[in-house]
Amino acid sequence: MAEQPRIVVVSASVGSGHDGVADELIRRLRGYGFAIDRYDFLDLLPGRMGAYVRAAYKRQLALVPRTWGWMYRVEQRPWITRRTVDLAALAERAMLRTVGPDTVAVVSTYYLASQVLGRLRRKGRLDVPVVTYLTDMSVHPIWVAEGVDTHLSIHTVAAEQAKALGGSDIRVIAPAVRPAFTDPEQPRVFDLPQGKPLALVVAGAWGVGAVEETAYDIAATGLAIPVVACGRNETLRRRFDDSMHAIALGWVDDMAALMRACHVVVQNAGGLSSIEALASGVPVLTYRCLPGHGATNAAGLEQAGWAPWVRSFEELPAALERVFAAPPPRTDVAVEEPEDVIATLARLRQWQPSA
Repeated sequence: MAEQPRIVVVSASVGSGHDGVADELIRRLRGYGFAIDRYDFLDLLPGRMGAYVRAAYKRQLALVPRTWGWMYRVEQRPWITRRTVDLAALAERAMLRTVGPDTVAVVSTYYLASQVLGRLRRKGRLDVPVVTYLTDMSVHPIWVAEGVDTHLSIHTVAAEQAKALGGSDIRVIAPAVRPAFTDPEQPRVFDLPQGKPLALVVAGAWGVGAVEETAYDIAATGLAIPVVACGRNETLRRRFDDSMHAIALGWVDDMAALMRACHVVVQNAGGLSSIEALASGVPVLTYRCLPGHGATNAAGLEQAGWAPWVRSFEELPAALERVFAAPPPRTDVAVEEPEDVIATLARLRQWQPSA
């Protein structure tokens, strides 16, 4: 093996959740002394297929989100899963080229990458351990790939789901969130109103879902001022230009500071933003969640006791009052850090004699 062992990290640029986790894992693993090669799975697909998948996913969530819920359910059928994996397998050759002689592990934060990696392991074409980081609080069957050596889960709720789906060596780990969310240092000060609680509305990097309706509903309770993080959706931000009931922001680099400036985070997908808010000590509510993974993540967050799922406007005032009155939930349920698990597997591989 080379003096500096190498780990390959494969993510996907669909929203920011998969990439956000990958970024933090890379930072931590470099601190262990590993060299890192980072790849976007969509770029490993042939031709412009990856760009098409990314654009189609974004357009579907923005324009016809209900169809995403339908697809989410349909993809749980085994024969549909097999067809999806067959398409993803078009990236097999490109994936193998990412693994060099000094590679000691491959980490995936994206389900299709995990499926391809697991397939390569089963075929004996990949001889280094593969780790899947399950980014959500719910586990779709396609996330669990036969052949993957270890699955990392951020809570026992998701771990039990992965186990029921046949996942191997499932570890419950502390979520990989940036230090800014756990150890703030001179955070940016936002010019936001004082005197009334602030409810930060988040809808991912793409700003999708019933964001305007959510902001209006929060304002209508009279209990909080909605602050809307529109992400990269400039069209959405402009729709709030003349709004008298909400404050809309474009892309925010210091999301940790913005979260701490608010009193509750209201989210619709149950992704990385929810975990970052909880790590910052800010309570989270799920409201007007996206179909498909948004709803299953909402259920998982609620089951874990991390975030109530507000299912109607009638429930919203009482839910806001409860989170304003109670301390945020504890999320330190795990004893292992993800980088520790990955580093151990990588070093075991490093100590093995070369074939």
